[in-house]
Order: sequence, then C-alpha cells, then structure tokens
Amino acid sequence: MAAQETKARILASAFQEFAEYGVAGARVDRIAKNAGCNKNLIYVYFDSKENLFATVLDQHLADAYAGLEFTPQNLPDLSRRVFDYAQANPDVYRLLAWATLERTAARPPAREKEHDRKIPLIRQQQSAGAVNGGVPAELLLMAVMALATAWSPAFPFGATANPNATLEQAAIREAVGEMVARIVRPEG
Repeated sequence: MAAQETKARILASAFQEFAEYGVAGARVDRIAKNAGCNKNLIYVYFDSKENLFATVLDQHLADAYAGLEFTPQNLPDLSRRVFDYAQANPDVYRLLAWATLERTAARPPAREKEHDRKIPLIRQQQSAGAVNGGVPAELLLMAVMALATAWSPAFPFGATANPNATLEQAAIREAVGEMVARIVRPEG
C-alpha cells in the first residue's frame, strides 16, 4: 500500500510540475521534494522524466474522457461540456500544450483510443444525415475540440488573455455551442 500511496503522491506532484514547466523545465528533484519521497524512486517507478510525463498526461486524459461522455448525435452539447471541463481544468490543457510544443511523446494512448473510437461514431451520424457529411469526421472533431477549448485559461486567446474582456463565461459557452451547431448542421 505504501508504494501505491507514494506513486500517487509522485503523480500529483508531477502533474503540477509539468503543467507549470513542461518536460524540459520540470525538475525531478522538485517533484520528489513535493511528493515527499526520494528522487531515485521516481526513476524506479517511471524509468525517466519523459515516461513520468507520459503517464501523468495519459492519466489525466483518461479521466477527462471518462468524465465526458461522447455524444456524436449532439456535438453542440459535447462542445459545451468540453468547454466546462477546460474552464475547470486548465492544467490538463497546459499538459497537452507542453506535449505539443515539446513533442515529448507520441499521442498518449488514452487520446489515441478516444480519437479512434469517436471518428466512426461521427461518420455514422454523417451517414444517417444527422451531421454535416461534407466535412471529414476528423475535421469536425477537431473543430468541436478547438472551439470548446480555445477559451481555456491555458491558451493565449483564452479567459486570461484579455482581463478587460466583457464577455461572460456563460455567453461564451453558449456561443461555442451555437458555432458548433452551425458547423455540424447537415447541408441542404
């Protein structure tokens, strides 16, 4: 049990460290200090800082996907729920941004699995005429996710980019849903 508790403390400490500094800027000694463990244990449990980062990212993405039921028949509602998640969990999106910027890891397994699961479901909705069939399913999913997460405090155009903005979060959330509705609306 002590090993599991130590791993959990390492993962929690690493999450904060990687969200703040990315892989290149993160320091294993800070992670160990904040986790209350010996630095060598991190290497025993995770082999490398990069593997620790990949583990942290995959864990948080898996949690996000588990908490966000995918509804291809109602992509506007999905975009609103992803928007809510992005607002409440900006550090998860910081991890994704660092992974993209630093190209430190291949697409995390949780992300790969979810992407591969969602595309055929969108295609089914396109075939049924419920979703715009004139746009590739991959681009529809990308548009939903991009619009839903763009206002995250983790991104340059997000909530913290313009402290003088007069837009209310609820209004932005609804606008995101409406934009997605226009994009996915069947042609004709």
